[in-house]
Amino acid sequence: MDLKSTHPFWPTFSGLPRSYPSLQHDEICDVIILGGGITGAFMAHALTQEGLRVVLLDKRDVAMGSTSASTALLQYEIDTPLCELIGKSSRADAERAYWVCHESIDKLEAILPLLDGECGFQRKQSVYLASDTGDLPELEEEFAARKRAGFQVDLLTAADISARFSFARPGAILSAQAAEVDSYRLAHLLLARAEKDGAKIYDRTAMSRFDTSAGEAVVETERGWKVRGKHLVFATGYESVEHLPKKIVKLKSSFALVSEPLLDFTGWWERALLWETARPYFYMRTTSDGRALIGGADDPFRNPLRRDALIPKKAKQLAGKFAELFPNILMEVAYTWAGTFGETKDGLAYIGSIPKLPLCYFALGFGGNGITYSVVAAEMIRDAICGRENTDTRLFRFDR
Repeated sequence: MDLKSTHPFWPTFSGLPRSYPSLQHDEICDVIILGGGITGAFMAHALTQEGLRVVLLDKRDVAMGSTSASTALLQYEIDTPLCELIGKSSRADAERAYWVCHESIDKLEAILPLLDGECGFQRKQSVYLASDTGDLPELEEEFAARKRAGFQVDLLTAADISARFSFARPGAILSAQAAEVDSYRLAHLLLARAEKDGAKIYDRTAMSRFDTSAGEAVVETERGWKVRGKHLVFATGYESVEHLPKKIVKLKSSFALVSEPLLDFTGWWERALLWETARPYFYMRTTSDGRALIGGADDPFRNPLRRDALIPKKAKQLAGKFAELFPNILMEVAYTWAGTFGETKDGLAYIGSIPKLPLCYFALGFGGNGITYSVVAAEMIRDAICGRENTDTRLFRFDR
């Protein structure tokens, strides 16, 4: 599957930090990981920290799938508001799902000192804007739900917003827990650490078939080499769905642009993460070198050619949104791109195993929380492989 257009910002900005060899021989290990994006990278790191022998395969250069097109806003809020998720499950489960994502940002930050390099991680505040006055009652209901669940949030009035920003909105939820990162660079740093700890990483190595029927996982590559392991982890994102018995995700195309470095940020309070109640929603953040990164204008995914043909039109819409919010900031577009992402029925990831495929685990962090879900999936699948109980796994099970 073509997951992105040809020129996302992160690989251009960071270059190719490391190239890995293709697999040219058979391998034996404890865990085979398919996919070398941010999810596979967190998985490799978590498993090697346990002393497990890991072999990771990616059919592309590592981190060059959807990870390279990620806008990498780190938020605990999922695409389904908490008050709506409570109606889809239960209050206890919905609040716990939100808290799992909240905790994942802290867990991600705790890993960073183990890595040999910077990945643009910065703590931020997140502002969830009511797009118009009609959205204000639902925003207030969402604020009440989060406050009741114990999250550190404030309800901003129209006056509060005007005092902080160069635009007006009827209300907003201000969340203290959020961050931004370069997910492409982070994936490379995690893989480098995993390799240092014993993982064997092979890119440009495509799987032709796999089999788990004989009590072990066997992956055969297109070149005919075989990797044998005790467990097989699918960290291939949207490309994993072909192995599942039912449809669990609806694919969408999202569009993004990044500016040239800005001279100032007049009217952009504390360079906070911004997103809105409208669906599809726009979202904004900055980068470590002072650029604006703007995303949104989502459409149903049809095919890569139609998606990519829309980039100029969508980039113009996103730039127009920025000019509307920040009329005093001179913004020049530097890069534009498109990527594919998925929505689930409740906004939650799918993590774990299915009866049809013994020895296999899936880490499918669909939606706008792909990176935080990657942290969550790495922890849960690690615990399953190591025989440790993780009661949060039930929140993301396939039969929910």
